[in-house]
Amino acid sequence: MSQGFAHSKDALRELAQTVLDHAAAKGATACEVDVSEGFGQSVSVRRQEVETIEYNRDKGLGVTIYIGQRRGHASSSDFSPAAVRASVDAALSIARFTAEDDCAGLPDARLLAKKGMDLDLYHPWDIPVEAAIDIARHCEQAAFDVSPMVKNSEGASVSAQTAHFVSANSLGFMGGFATSRHYVSCSVIAGEGEDMQRDDWYATRRNANDFPDAARIGDYAARRALSRLGARKLKTRKCPVVFEAPLAVGLIGSFVHAVSGGALYRKTSFLLDSLGQQIFPDFVQISERPHVRGGFASSPFDDDGVATHDREVVENGVLKAYFLSTYSARKLGMQTTGNAGGSHNLLVQPGRHDLNGLLRKMGTGLLVTELMGQGVNYVTGDYSRGAAGYWVEKGEIAYPVEEITIAGNLREMLRGIVAIANDTEVRGSKQVGSILIDRMTIAGN
Repeated sequence: MSQGFAHSKDALRELAQTVLDHAAAKGATACEVDVSEGFGQSVSVRRQEVETIEYNRDKGLGVTIYIGQRRGHASSSDFSPAAVRASVDAALSIARFTAEDDCAGLPDARLLAKKGMDLDLYHPWDIPVEAAIDIARHCEQAAFDVSPMVKNSEGASVSAQTAHFVSANSLGFMGGFATSRHYVSCSVIAGEGEDMQRDDWYATRRNANDFPDAARIGDYAARRALSRLGARKLKTRKCPVVFEAPLAVGLIGSFVHAVSGGALYRKTSFLLDSLGQQIFPDFVQISERPHVRGGFASSPFDDDGVATHDREVVENGVLKAYFLSTYSARKLGMQTTGNAGGSHNLLVQPGRHDLNGLLRKMGTGLLVTELMGQGVNYVTGDYSRGAAGYWVEKGEIAYPVEEITIAGNLREMLRGIVAIANDTEVRGSKQVGSILIDRMTIAGN
C-alpha cells in the first residue's frame, strides 16, 4: 500500500483557513469548507486467480458561501492556490444569483463543537498486496472446501481504506479526524443444472486485527448458498415475517428516513407530526450514541460542525426526537439535533432471543434473508419488495423459498414488531438484531 496521506492534518487545516480568509476578503458574510483526502487498496480473486488489484487515492474541497441568506456552493479536487481561489469565486458567483432563503446560514455558534475527542476511529491496515491476495484466496478456498456442491465463485475481496478530513466555518469552528474502514467478503454459487443458488457474506472493521479468520467468512457464505438449494415458491398468504439482522437494518433505516428533517419539511413522510406518538410497541428502545469508541458512525460533531450528544430517540415505543440538520430544523421551526449527514450509531435494544429463538417464537412463517427492488413509498408507508428466504414451521426452517413478494405498510409493520433478537451484525450506523413482525402479505403462486 501507499505510505500514508499526501497531505498532513495541518496542511488540510491551512487549506481550510485559506478558503475562509479568501471568502471573507471577497465579501462573503459567512463561509463553511470541507477538505478531505482518502486512499486505499482492494484486491479480488475468483477461483483462486487474481481478478483485480485496485489502488485509489482521491481528495476534495467543498466550499459553501453565504451572502446574507443567499447560498452558493462549489467543489474541486485540485488543491493548488489558483484552484482554491477559483472555487471560492465560483461559490460567490452562484450565491449572488441565488434567491434568498430565510433558513440558510451557519448554525448557532453556541451549538458548535468546542473540542475534538479521540474516538479510536483510525487503524490503517498497511497490508502488502500479496498478503491481501493470500487472505482473499484463503477466504474463497474455505467456501469451496465446505462441499463439492459449491461449484463456482463470484469472488472474494479484501479492501483496506483510510481517509481524513477537516471541516471549518467562519464562526471559528475547525475540526477533523482520520478514519479507517476495511472489508473482507466472499460470494459463491452452489448447485448444478437448473438448481443454482448464490449467497455471500462479509465483515467490515475499523481495525483489521478485529477481523474473524477469513476462512469463517468464506465458510459461512458457502453454507448460506447451499442452504438455498431446492428453493420453492409459496402460495399467496398472510403470515408472520422475520427480517434477518442485516435486512432489519433497512427497516430501521426507513424509520430514520421518515423522521428526518428533509422528509418532514417537504411533507414526504408517512410519520409527519409524529413526535410524542407511539410508533413502535412499548418494549422498543432506540438510542443514539455518537461517541462510541471505534463506532462506524462515531463523531464529535455533525456535517454542520454542531456538537453531537447521546440521546434517546425512541423510549417505550414513543418517538422522542427527530433527526435534524441546521437547515431542516429551521424549516420546521425547531433546533438542530446534530444530525446533518445522518444518524450516529443508532442502537436498537436487543431482546433475549437469538435468531433460532426468534424463529421458535414465530412458530410458522417466513424468514427473509434477501430483498430485491426498491418498493418503498415514504409518503404513504406502503412497502413491497421482492424477497427470498426460508419457510419456517413449528419454529424450525422447513425449506428455502424464492420468487416471492412481501408487502405491508411501514407504519403497521413498525407497530407490529413482536420481538427483536440479539444477533446484531455491526456493519454501519444502525445496529439491530433480527426483527419479527406479526403479519405481512406474501405474494407467490
